[in-house]
Amino acid sequence: MNIPPDVPPPEQPYPYEGPPELEKPVLAALTRVVDPEVAMSIVDVGLVYGVRIADGVAHVLVTMTSAACPVTDVIMDEVQQEIECALPADVAVDVELTWFPPWTPDRMSGRARDFMGW
Repeated sequence: MNIPPDVPPPEQPYPYEGPPELEKPVLAALTRVVDPEVAMSIVDVGLVYGVRIADGVAHVLVTMTSAACPVTDVIMDEVQQEIECALPADVAVDVELTWFPPWTPDRMSGRARDFMGW
């Protein structure tokens, strides 16, 4: 998946490509995944870099706040489970971890920045 390094606008928390009727269920699913280190949704923290649904596969590109994140596996598993529950059974789910571009606090939603006092 080619995700531009710029930060998506606040009204669009991450790039989405796919059937319009699946966009809201995917967003709801990803919003249910919480980063336990900050007790906020991975969408608000800015860990979702993009979602593309095509040819029967939902590809979800995510990152972590650091390579030393101790809950990476937990978050990745929860993303997989939530997306599988949100999509039709005939859509496979592929969750990919990336480190490019590196996560920065600029990716956080206004709500997350307010919560963190930034």
